[in-house]
Amino acid sequence: MSNWFVSLALAIVPAVLAITLHEAAHGYAALALGDTTARDAGRLSVNPLRHVDRVGTLMIPGVLLVTQLLLPPHRVSFMFGWAKPVPIGAWRFRNPRQGMALVAIAGPAMNLFLAWLAALFFPTQSLTAFGDGSVLAEFLFYFMLTNLVLGLFNLLPIPPLDGGRVVVGLLPEPLARQWAGLERFGMVIVLATVFLLPRLTGFDPVGDALETVLPWAFRTILMLAGHDIGTAVF
Repeated sequence: MSNWFVSLALAIVPAVLAITLHEAAHGYAALALGDTTARDAGRLSVNPLRHVDRVGTLMIPGVLLVTQLLLPPHRVSFMFGWAKPVPIGAWRFRNPRQGMALVAIAGPAMNLFLAWLAALFFPTQSLTAFGDGSVLAEFLFYFMLTNLVLGLFNLLPIPPLDGGRVVVGLLPEPLARQWAGLERFGMVIVLATVFLLPRLTGFDPVGDALETVLPWAFRTILMLAGHDIGTAVF
């Protein structure tokens, strides 16, 4: 099996699963709180095609994928994108702000759960010998990585990211209204922080934070899965 095909599969399959189940978790959480909007719209589904966003799911990841495979070292080391948000009718919740906060946190919680689930099946020998050629170990590693990055990234307190909506649910109402107003510019702020700021100034707050938090997150997930990580290479 060619290296480019394996690299492609290891980039796409974990991302598709992580994003799809992340969005489905929002819909199921809303349903549990009494909102049927996602179900009525046909979005209460684990079918990835139901959650495709032309820009966030196809264009941006596609450009990143092609450029990384074409340029040295010809492997995928970074992916970024998003799915079409699951529609939520917050007015159907008993407390709309707190209800939206619970629905929002369900997405990252699903990703952390999936990372832990993958850790349960992660080969113990690969903790000290990652890169030994095991496709299973590589898939589980990238599945954990994708879910941890997606879950942690979405906890950033910027609307419309999940962390921003959690903050709106926790703040006093006057402050919550002001913070929720950021949602109109939220994706621009996120893209500027992730892509433009590091290239223009060399300052990469999101990347630096992930580099600091991810090793700790990996170790924590592996410990919770019952692994001895004393000599782990992560």
